[in-house]
Amino acid sequence: MPVTNETQVRQAADVNQRLNGTRSSAWRRSRQELTLPEILAEIERIADLPLNRATTLPKEAFTSDDYFAWECENLFHPGWTCLAHVSQLPLAGDFINVDFLGEPLIVVRDKSQEVHVLSRSCPHRGMDIMPPGFGHDGHGPAEYRQGSQDRGQTRLFLCPYHSWTFELDGQLKACPEMGQAEGFERCEWALKEFRSEIWNGFVFVNLDGNAEESVQMQYEDLATNMTPWHIAEMHVVFETHWDIPCNWKVLAENFMESYHHAGAHVKTLQPIMPARGTWTETEKSNCIRCHLPYGDKVRREIVDVESNGSQWDTFPLVEGLDDPARHEWGLVMGYPLFTIVTAPDQVVWYRIEPVAPDQLRLLTSILVPESTTRHPQFAEMLERGKKEATEFHLEDMEMLSAVQRSLYSDGYQRGRLSHLEMPIWLIQRYLAAKIRGTKPTLDRDAAPAQCP
Repeated sequence: MPVTNETQVRQAADVNQRLNGTRSSAWRRSRQELTLPEILAEIERIADLPLNRATTLPKEAFTSDDYFAWECENLFHPGWTCLAHVSQLPLAGDFINVDFLGEPLIVVRDKSQEVHVLSRSCPHRGMDIMPPGFGHDGHGPAEYRQGSQDRGQTRLFLCPYHSWTFELDGQLKACPEMGQAEGFERCEWALKEFRSEIWNGFVFVNLDGNAEESVQMQYEDLATNMTPWHIAEMHVVFETHWDIPCNWKVLAENFMESYHHAGAHVKTLQPIMPARGTWTETEKSNCIRCHLPYGDKVRREIVDVESNGSQWDTFPLVEGLDDPARHEWGLVMGYPLFTIVTAPDQVVWYRIEPVAPDQLRLLTSILVPESTTRHPQFAEMLERGKKEATEFHLEDMEMLSAVQRSLYSDGYQRGRLSHLEMPIWLIQRYLAAKIRGTKPTLDRDAAPAQCP
């Protein structure tokens, strides 16, 4: 009987994380695992196989500290990472703390309504100005929202170590007892600001500041697909955090392929969107887009329900969607980590935060149009939405932690991919292209779309 209790699943994830840790890096090296150059070479090799001969990545791509460091340097630091949605920062002084790849960040809206991504590292002695979990009483002006440890409202940022004070845009406002420091100029000691952009309402950061393209240019292929949802005007109405003992690719592969509907989601998603009917668009240089059409039985059910003036979906339909969008989910992965679901009544966004080869932190969020939040039955709809989102994610959690655990075992075998796992193959082709210093489709022919 599948475990669906959230507490049990989270506890199981903790157990798997401890079990993963029993095999140390020294032990793994003693097992003659692939070196970093060998991992890179093997990824390039299998990525050039056709889909009908495709296989899974070597397990070291999910377990190696050296390879994870390579990904951080070549994928995450140079790339654009989505941290927040503007609806989470409606007022001046609203902030969200995010720790990404060990970098303590603040996403904040300043007094002129501009959104910034700032470092939380004080330029005086390096103190985290909002240290998570320290229990400091916070003698400054920041107030965390009820039940939250990562967001709130403030008029200033105050470092708890020596009371240096910063404006919402990061500029140093006050620094007591610094008058005798020769050559000290207050204007030179702001919080570091990272390069950031807003696209479709999402706030992106580029950690190394050297991204060759803007977010708009990078995700040009997604713009037309996402336009009907008007995501910039949507509101985040639910979010929950998950600590998952698995590699980020284990999650990304699971997110993008729908073959597992027939197993992990046999009672939830499979009856609505049968795995057999799912398909993937033509390969693109910066993203993957998949389609999960509703089955014929569900389509007939929708017609019957709506003909009686009732609502089949959890929330009211997003206005202006065409027929295909009305009867399917769309899966989007913008390289390297931007993952969303477009549904007829909502958008689901995953903020993936890789922590280690076998650990990630995930924020799952539901966005709906502002008109939905004003519906008389919105509270009841939201409770249903929370339940559904949590239910199928718990099913995934069981699989993700168990897959990662197996990657450390002597019994692990490299598997063959189904045609329904084309997104996994495309992720491999993306990784291989980055190893070659390019992008998918630029030095290889683009893989054709699957027939819907």
